[in-house]
Amino acid sequence: MTVLVRPSPLPDPKVRSFDMLIGGKWTAGQEGRVIERTAPSHGMVVSRYRAGTAADAERAISAAREAFDNGQWPRMTAAERSRILLKAADLISARADELAYLDAIEAGKPITQVKGEIAGAVDIWRYAAALARDLHGESYNTLGDGTLGVVLREAIGVVSIITPWNFPFLIVSQKLPFALAAGCTTVVKPSELTSGSTLVLGDILIEAGVPAGVVNILVGTGPEVGAPMTSHPDVDMVSFTGSTGVGRLTMANAAQTLKKVSLELGGKNPQIVFPDADLDAFVDAAVFGAYFNAGECCNAGSRLILHKSIASDLVARIAELSKQVKVGDPLDPTTQVGAIITPQHLEKVTGYVADAAKSGATITLGGQPLDFGIGQYMAPTILSDLSPEMPVARDEVFGPVLSVLTFETIEEAVRIANAVDYGLSAAVWSRDFDTCITIGRRARAGTVWVNTFMDGASELPFGGYNQSGLGRELGRHAVEDYTETKTLNMHIGDRTAWWMPRGQS
Repeated sequence: MTVLVRPSPLPDPKVRSFDMLIGGKWTAGQEGRVIERTAPSHGMVVSRYRAGTAADAERAISAAREAFDNGQWPRMTAAERSRILLKAADLISARADELAYLDAIEAGKPITQVKGEIAGAVDIWRYAAALARDLHGESYNTLGDGTLGVVLREAIGVVSIITPWNFPFLIVSQKLPFALAAGCTTVVKPSELTSGSTLVLGDILIEAGVPAGVVNILVGTGPEVGAPMTSHPDVDMVSFTGSTGVGRLTMANAAQTLKKVSLELGGKNPQIVFPDADLDAFVDAAVFGAYFNAGECCNAGSRLILHKSIASDLVARIAELSKQVKVGDPLDPTTQVGAIITPQHLEKVTGYVADAAKSGATITLGGQPLDFGIGQYMAPTILSDLSPEMPVARDEVFGPVLSVLTFETIEEAVRIANAVDYGLSAAVWSRDFDTCITIGRRARAGTVWVNTFMDGASELPFGGYNQSGLGRELGRHAVEDYTETKTLNMHIGDRTAWWMPRGQS
């Protein structure tokens, strides 16, 4: 049986209201409409956001354009921008409890997990601040006595940043500080389900000294706000994290004006396990990878590819450990799996499980919603006896559902791992160096973990192959993603005439 942590009454039942930030001012927006957010864990309204419209998006883009073309932010020294980003990091740290509560209650995320995410976000802001001072171009004095070449890196301009509901503060922190470090101005749209912490970030950035118009934040739906943010001719770049389907639409919108696009999309990430691996460590990683953030994670280890000789034993061990996972109240510090984001999403997840069972899969554990009387929760679930062609083994379910497949040879394992539309991450478990390197080089994934899972650092690039997206976030080149290169080809001294040698007439 799953360990249940029943939701307690909210410690602060007051509904928090937020305006949108445009041009350095908090505003009710063009129409003054409101979006209400119901906590997925407690079934009651906890936040109200001003609902943006296309007209509000136009105003925000105009403010960002003005701030870039005529404002001080792109013209500051890197040291000045760095100091402001460092102050923002300090202010984020000071308000960590407030930010963590908002993400926990709006997204249903375990509070202990969210506090770790906020700490990770602080580290990212500080890392971006350091990169601001290291952004530079190149020079070439080897082109001959009469030529000097200089390659500049300039801020790309106005960046639209669109973030999802599953990691509200962490993902905006993987984008925004790097854009700011480069000297860009921005329009930010968090998910309309989990906007609170991003709006608080707007207040933090004002206090840190970011000039008016450099960061604009508005809440709204994709058709009303997201569409103009991705198609408007005054936007120079779009950075989007979300589903692969919406990523395709974002790319199509951006193509109208040939904007630069960075996309971090879905994943169906395999963990490939060989008999000589540290199986105790793997079992823990399998449970963590499947149920972290209730499986609502593009990096979830939702696909186990186990060697046939150990598969049965491992599935039994994973099921026993999964029964000890605590599911329930996200505000309880012992909870490991919180609520599912919406009733509609819970229905989608359970639909995948039901379809798999109809197709012959075995529900080894879970498979059903958990009824606390309020909110929406899903039991940790393990599906065995799958074939690689089943939708649950190929699609991004985005819930606490683990699909188990088996293999006999390295070639078969690689073929199964790569036979999906995604390529975000993967893992290989073996004590054999040759096996690990072979899988690591042949797996079509942006990150391959070796004898671990879902580790990360601000210094390491993150992104995927195939339909998992375009480009990379984090890492030492992250600021460069928000720049254009410009070549200055400078001639020194007399220029050799093309039409007639100098001195002749």
